[in-house]
Amino acid sequence: MASRTMTSLDRSVIVKRKGARAQFGTARLARHFKECTPMDLGLQGKRALVTGSTAGIGFAAARSLYREGASVIINGRTAERVEAAVEAIRKLGGPGSVEGVALNLATNAGAAELAVELPEVDILVNNLGIFEPKPFEEIPDEDWFRFFETNVMSGVRLSRHYLPGMKSRNWGRIIFVSSESGVQPPIEMIHYGMTKTAQLAIARGLAELTAGTGVTVNSVLPGPTESEGVATFVSDLARQQSVDKATVEAEFFKTARPTSLIRRFATVEEVANMITYLCGTGASATNGAAVRVDGGVVRSIV
Repeated sequence: MASRTMTSLDRSVIVKRKGARAQFGTARLARHFKECTPMDLGLQGKRALVTGSTAGIGFAAARSLYREGASVIINGRTAERVEAAVEAIRKLGGPGSVEGVALNLATNAGAAELAVELPEVDILVNNLGIFEPKPFEEIPDEDWFRFFETNVMSGVRLSRHYLPGMKSRNWGRIIFVSSESGVQPPIEMIHYGMTKTAQLAIARGLAELTAGTGVTVNSVLPGPTESEGVATFVSDLARQQSVDKATVEAEFFKTARPTSLIRRFATVEEVANMITYLCGTGASATNGAAVRVDGGVVRSIV
């Protein structure tokens, strides 16, 4: 067998199992990632509206877009929460800008008012949503309509307003934050699952309207995620059962979500990373897709 001289690349990937050589390999790898130039997502100056963004996935997405240089608009129902979220992001410093608008976008009136205050955006992240476990037999008509108005119609109304402008400028991004519940409806909240499935259908339909343009419409499907509400629920349950949060989390994935491959709650940042990537210029060939960030909960190869 012909021999060859070991290259620097060879040396960088050969790490001994024990001793100082292993530490050297780890340190070198850490320096490599530290010195790498971050991917430019091309979001500098893009105007991005993230609905329901005072906490959880929405806030994490807004913060991530801000860090990429976007001009971000925070949304929530109360001025107090909106102002707190805006201030928290501003304290980060960075290339982006941030402002807020306090409106209830689950209503037609709220969407109409926003359209006047904010006539154009480059990026729309339809994150506003509610959930509530409840036995099917106990869900009244009012709850079905309330969930549909909030989770579905909020995105429909805003997309209807902003999509034409995006198409005329030949660039734009619309993201629907759906859920793995959209493809495997949870029996403990069927009304919620219904709205998440509807979002997938709407996003795909809107994507068809963007054919041949620089606009894309996609859905992101988070799995169990440690949002503000989930974190509170887990903490309360742990306290009630006199166990730690790790025990509650392990039991949840053993009984309620046994198909999870990561066996833990995703962080809101992990979901936000996918949302931010799909908003970027580098994701221009991803259109009409339902992209999962579910930790492998959905047992499907497509």
